[in-house]
Amino acid sequence: QSMDSTLHYIHNDSDLSTNSSFSPEEERKSKVQDVVPQALLDQYLSMTDPSRAQTVDTEIAKHCAYSLPGVALTLGRQNWHCLKDTYETLASDMQWKVRRTLAFSIHELAVILGDQLTAGDLVPVFNGFLKDLDEVRIGVLKHLHDFLKLLHVDKRREYLYQLQEFLVTDNSRNWRFRAELAEQLILLLDLYSARDIYDYLRPIAFSLCADKVSSVRWISYKLVSEMVKKLYLASTPTFVVDLMNELVEKFCRCHKWSGRQTFVFICQTISEDDCLPMDQFA
Repeated sequence: QSMDSTLHYIHNDSDLSTNSSFSPEEERKSKVQDVVPQALLDQYLSMTDPSRAQTVDTEIAKHCAYSLPGVALTLGRQNWHCLKDTYETLASDMQWKVRRTLAFSIHELAVILGDQLTAGDLVPVFNGFLKDLDEVRIGVLKHLHDFLKLLHVDKRREYLYQLQEFLVTDNSRNWRFRAELAEQLILLLDLYSARDIYDYLRPIAFSLCADKVSSVRWISYKLVSEMVKKLYLASTPTFVVDLMNELVEKFCRCHKWSGRQTFVFICQTISEDDCLPMDQFA
């Protein structure tokens, strides 16, 4: 009804726990709220009814998925229990376009719901999208940093082991997927420690630097230069020294001219972006 009341609902941290063993009467009550007319919400929730998709509009589930963050924002996180079942139904919809729509907005929903509800209700859906078709995975990948920064540090570290999987796509010609991965990794450098960057992100960055598509390689040069900068500023100097030694070994002394060219381009980017003091660079 007013912006103030909406903001009050968003920032209210009270979470209502849901019980999966509801009776039909309790189930109906669990969908009751007092923010919008109940009939309007009931109409919206009925969009996931399979019979409607067949008789009313085959795209209705996609429209429902597209609107869900807006509905969640209006109802507020304390009324998430009204939408949870509908969200899970849409997240397992047979149509990939419906799942793709949710994948592109899951980071927005996480902001609305807060960390507790995100960890309990959104992380399992997020994990499912990571293993989905490329058309769905790209939605998660494009906002990977936006979602992971909302998680607790321990939970966030669990995804380090899965980042490598983004190098594998259904279609190897899908180079934009790898380019997006490189872009996201640049942002992710701020979320992880120097050791995690060296152990997990470095191998992916080196793999992307040797990609067959030049657009992917150019973004990857920027990624490696930012990695050098981040590791140089870390408290443990051995990481940046080891990284630079590996750059020399892997690219500068490469028997292929393309590898040696990569080394020159990485040096250019490190120099232009002032990632190292000049004496260290030399």
